[in-house]
Amino acid sequence: MNSEKYWLQFINCLLKKPKSIGFSISIILSITVFYIVSQQYQIAKESEHLEMNKSLKTIEQNIEQSLKSCYISSLTLALTINDQGIPENFDSISKKLLESNNSISAVQLVPNGIIRYIYPFKENEAAMNFNILKSKIHQKEALKSITNQKMHFAGPFELKQGGKGIVGRFPVYIKNKFWGFSGVVIKLDNLLKISGINAIDSSKYYFQLSKKNPVTQKEDFFLPFKKDLSETYYVSSTVPDGDWKLYLIAKNPNSFYLPLLILAILGVILAGLSGFLVTLLLKKPAELQLLVNEQATNLVKSETKFKTIFDQASIGIAQMDSYTGNFIKINQKYCDLLGYTSLEMKNKNFQSITHPDDLETSLFYMQKIKEGEIRNYSIEKRYLTKSGGYFWGKLTISPIWEPNQKVTTHIAIIEDITIKKESENLITESELRFKSLFENSPVALWEQDYSAVKQYLQDLNLINESPEKVSLYFKNHPEVLQKFFSLVRIIDINKQCLIQYAPRTKSEILTNTEIIFDKESIPSFTKNLEAICKGDNYLKMDAKIKNPNGEIRDINLIYSVVKGYEKSLERVIISTEDITERKKQEKTIFNSQQKIESLINTIDGIVWESDVKTEKFNFISKKVENILGYSAEEWLACPTFWQDHIFADDLDSVLKYCSSKARKNLEHDFEYRMVAKNGSIIWLRDIVNIMYENGQPISMRGIMIDITKTKQIEKDLNNSFHLVNEQNKRLLNFSHIISHNLRSHTSNISSITNLIETSESEEETKEMIQLLRSTSNSLNETIFNLNEIVDIQRNTTLISEKLNLKQYITNTLKVLSDQIKIKNAIIICDIADTIEVNFNPAYLESILYNLISNAIRYSHTERIPNITISFTEENGTKTLHVSDNGIGIDLVKNADKIFGMYKTFTNNPNSKGIGLFITKNQIDAMGGKITVESEPNLGTTFKICIQ
Repeated sequence: MNSEKYWLQFINCLLKKPKSIGFSISIILSITVFYIVSQQYQIAKESEHLEMNKSLKTIEQNIEQSLKSCYISSLTLALTINDQGIPENFDSISKKLLESNNSISAVQLVPNGIIRYIYPFKENEAAMNFNILKSKIHQKEALKSITNQKMHFAGPFELKQGGKGIVGRFPVYIKNKFWGFSGVVIKLDNLLKISGINAIDSSKYYFQLSKKNPVTQKEDFFLPFKKDLSETYYVSSTVPDGDWKLYLIAKNPNSFYLPLLILAILGVILAGLSGFLVTLLLKKPAELQLLVNEQATNLVKSETKFKTIFDQASIGIAQMDSYTGNFIKINQKYCDLLGYTSLEMKNKNFQSITHPDDLETSLFYMQKIKEGEIRNYSIEKRYLTKSGGYFWGKLTISPIWEPNQKVTTHIAIIEDITIKKESENLITESELRFKSLFENSPVALWEQDYSAVKQYLQDLNLINESPEKVSLYFKNHPEVLQKFFSLVRIIDINKQCLIQYAPRTKSEILTNTEIIFDKESIPSFTKNLEAICKGDNYLKMDAKIKNPNGEIRDINLIYSVVKGYEKSLERVIISTEDITERKKQEKTIFNSQQKIESLINTIDGIVWESDVKTEKFNFISKKVENILGYSAEEWLACPTFWQDHIFADDLDSVLKYCSSKARKNLEHDFEYRMVAKNGSIIWLRDIVNIMYENGQPISMRGIMIDITKTKQIEKDLNNSFHLVNEQNKRLLNFSHIISHNLRSHTSNISSITNLIETSESEEETKEMIQLLRSTSNSLNETIFNLNEIVDIQRNTTLISEKLNLKQYITNTLKVLSDQIKIKNAIIICDIADTIEVNFNPAYLESILYNLISNAIRYSHTERIPNITISFTEENGTKTLHVSDNGIGIDLVKNADKIFGMYKTFTNNPNSKGIGLFITKNQIDAMGGKITVESEPNLGTTFKICIQ
């Protein structure tokens, strides 16, 4: 009995919870299905992994077998090297190795890391003499082979002889000293072919080969494969001899998912269906009881809902007597709207709270309700509040009908619409103001409807298209413009339109499309359509129209969509201001400006204007381009353009001068230099005038005149004057020299002649004759030197050529080679081979010879002569420096006579004092300059400035 009782209780429990039982059965069956599927998945996955490992192992073994055969070939090749490190029978043995090992494409011997022997030579010639130990790509792996003292396979990489391959390098040692490498070259394609990757199922797997880059330490992949390995399923292994990593990648790693997924889905569906059927079987007995309970609950809820809606509604609700108008039941919102309590409202009727002006309308509709002519109504009326004010309310009356169709009570619903009414009044007032402004505007205004135009543009698929495409369409279909214009509906026009377009009545202008649409209107109307296609709600442009009198008028047209109508374009305001007279005036002003500008541009100078206060240029004539190379736009674009382009040497003085004149408002005329666009220096004369308005300076105007040629002529005149002056000084100095030197020699000759005449013996006479001969030679040498100086000073048409300075110095050193050798002099020439100077060849030879020979001749006895020759160029000035560490010159004593004729500063018997004099005259004749820096016992530096 107890077991039967418990069983009945269990059954009842099941019947009370049918959904729980059905859900539990579904879960149990689903778990069973997932377990079976997961086991199948593990079996399929392990099978796939075993198959991939087996295939990859085969490839790995093939590669290792191939590398071992390459190792034997490299070892055999290494044995051809004799004890002197020279290979014997290299070509014949290499040929046999290639025939016996089809995986090798070439063999090589690499003494000291440089490929010297290679077979076959013709196909691999490009790799000859390549130093692998100096290559960033090959160096690390080659050193690794040496360090480990075993064969290492480097690559794959691009081969010098072409293609991608692998190089096996075997380190060779002779007498325990590293000799180089014995190497084999394996083409990558050949290695992959031998490895057997072609035998794997390509529909199921990818093969990939990678290696860690010895330079970047990143993994490089050598076979084409675009996916990320982390997103694939693969197996891998390594080949130690080459540090390679082999991958076998499944193409469809989830190929066995689909059947398992289908099985799982079917199992879940069956489990769910089973649970659903069990639920249905267990639910039936409880459904009848639930239905009864639901009906009872609905009744309670309906009553509660009505009470909640009535009491908490956001609008006023009241139940009223239809005949007396008294309130039977009223909610709190109704009381709040009127300001009365619920008790106070029950002592009132609707007539007492209705505004007197609206009472008649309310009574009229209530009578209609009572007579049964209408069943409900809704009106807007004003209600009187307890505080003495009123508000606007929307009243909705719904009678409660009795079975005999006699109305006794009704429901009144009030919604406060005071804000709405105020908004409507504001809108009405705004509309009236708009109408007034529209009608009385001094500009012609049109109110138009473009909705049909937009619809037609949508039909043609032109909305949101590019302006170029829309423009091209209208250009190719001009006939549609008339169609579009006919779709524009004119809603209204103002008084100014009647004045501007001169028809007799408003109706005439509303119907006469020719007033605004003719061939002159086509461009502006086309732009209007393009703006609509772009979604622009505002467009302003100048246009042309023909008025009813046939006159072409210029107008300023503004297209503006009224706010709120942006999508439909049902209301658009078009304003058209007649600007014909303004255009004429603008054209007149423009023509006048053109004439003035043309006149200004004919003036041979830069006309300009600037503001007195800001000093900013607001006009510059086009002549600036001819004189300075800059455009007027470039000048005006930069506020400091004038200051920025004044020549640096003149900048401070010019700015100070202009500032002082500007402070005093004085007109001024001055000269300065500016840098032209091409880098040349232009002399300008700037004549500045001050413009006044109401007694106050407002602007400066001026003209910049190019005086570069004048300045050059002035410079040439000054140079000529200086040259003549210098020549006069030289002639005077020369005359003194001639007078002094010749007089000295003639006096000596005269004295010796007298001695000869008075000599008492033949021996004495011979001695006097010898003295006479010596004096005569000195006279001859003096005359020779004087002739050479005359030639230098007389020669005003010296020929200058472009001379390689280094070459001339080299030639001079060759001439002085004996002197250099005797003195063991050290010559340092720090001059580039490309340095060239414009100079007379003979003069350059003479100058170099004199300066370098002097440096050797006057060397210090206690040290080896050290002579440095260098060259510098700064700001366009070329300077040759000749420095020595000789005995030096005391410039304190001899600075004024160092370049004088026959001036000497040492006891050297070979010093004649003519070399430096001639050198200076030669340099002066070429327009150059020579200076000297020296200290006794330290050395001397001569600087020759060459133009």
